[in-house]
Amino acid sequence: MLSIPINLNLPLTPRIVTSLPGPRAQAIVQRDRAVTSPSYTRDYPLVVSRGQGCMVEDVDGNVFLDMTAGIAVTATGHAHPEVVKAIQEQSERLLHMSGTDFYYEPMVELAEQLAIRAPFPQPQSNTGFPAKIFFTNSGAESNEGAIKLARYYTKRSLIVAFLGAFHGRTYGAMSLTGSKAVQRANFGPLVPGVTHIPYGTHASLDYLEQQLFSTILPPQEVAAIVVEAIQGEGGYIVPEDGFLQRIREICDRHGILMVVDEVQAGMGRTGRLFAIEHWGVMPDIITTAKGIASGLPLGAILARPELMTWPPGSHATTFGGNPVACAAGIATLRLLESGLMTNATQMGELLQASLTELHQRFPRVSPPRGKGLMVAVDLLDEQGNLDYKLRDRIIQEAFLRGLLLLGCGKAAIRFCPPLVIDSDQIQIALQIISNILSS
Repeated sequence: MLSIPINLNLPLTPRIVTSLPGPRAQAIVQRDRAVTSPSYTRDYPLVVSRGQGCMVEDVDGNVFLDMTAGIAVTATGHAHPEVVKAIQEQSERLLHMSGTDFYYEPMVELAEQLAIRAPFPQPQSNTGFPAKIFFTNSGAESNEGAIKLARYYTKRSLIVAFLGAFHGRTYGAMSLTGSKAVQRANFGPLVPGVTHIPYGTHASLDYLEQQLFSTILPPQEVAAIVVEAIQGEGGYIVPEDGFLQRIREICDRHGILMVVDEVQAGMGRTGRLFAIEHWGVMPDIITTAKGIASGLPLGAILARPELMTWPPGSHATTFGGNPVACAAGIATLRLLESGLMTNATQMGELLQASLTELHQRFPRVSPPRGKGLMVAVDLLDEQGNLDYKLRDRIIQEAFLRGLLLLGCGKAAIRFCPPLVIDSDQIQIALQIISNILSS
């Protein structure tokens, strides 16, 4: 085992003390290459030792400002003390006792907390909840379950999804995914019955209604339209005004279920618990994961109660709703509502304003888009075309300067930091990017 230096408290700004990757990191990368699947995507050789808030430290003592949050997962920041305490206390009592076969209170409590906050119609009875919850291990598993539930309830088989969408890499979720060819290549045949249309425009919905519904996609056989409120891996794309409302209307007219994937956009990232709330649209099913438990593997399907008619044994999971993960989820939800969603709104406005200034100084950076702390910019060439080479260069050089970034879409940089980020850290990140563009 390598000796790893650990500081008691991490600085709030980047600190690079070795060449990157450092010697300890290089050794671990070499060990990793010998034993792990080459299918993992590693953008740069970061070997993490520990994290605190928005900062992470590698095994050589280099400290980085994290604008990725582990792909929008560590919503409350790395190792938030209240989340850590909840995990420690629960792990001392019970680590596992499959919620498929037995009962334990953390699973029930988190389900109650999510159900009362679901953006679904309120029940007629004061004793009812507007949602029922099925817990999973991940976003992909949540989307797998949503496909099954939609087909089971409607007794229909067809599904509409969107180009650019990412819903996961398991077979059902991959069949919904329309993000990158490499994610589907050589894995066929996929789950049948999925039709993809362009995302986010009324022209796309015109095509669905005027062309597909009248030719190859009978609406009475469509079980669900599966859509991201803000498209994530596809580029942090915000849809046109009225797009999501129109999907709701189409679903209502044809008896189709509206399934909203909130895996990346949900759990406070946009300043609302669920991004769909920005549009005042009530879906039938919501899938979530990532930020729900601040880093522990947990996901959920939220559905209107009348939809969850599947009987015992028709859908289950061994680890979904693990008691330790649920305890982390309860703490996460409390923190989101006690200030972090407000901070996401405020810091998101500052981030977009700062990126707008960057665009004005550097025309090869597009104007920003997004909501809350789910923001992206495209990188452009001199002719205004998308330039993925420039995007990739900025991400690599940012790493060497102590800033962690991720791409999305064809040439976008996404900004999805922990929701505890402050204004000074946003300005540090933008200054690093500005210095790279100036060099």
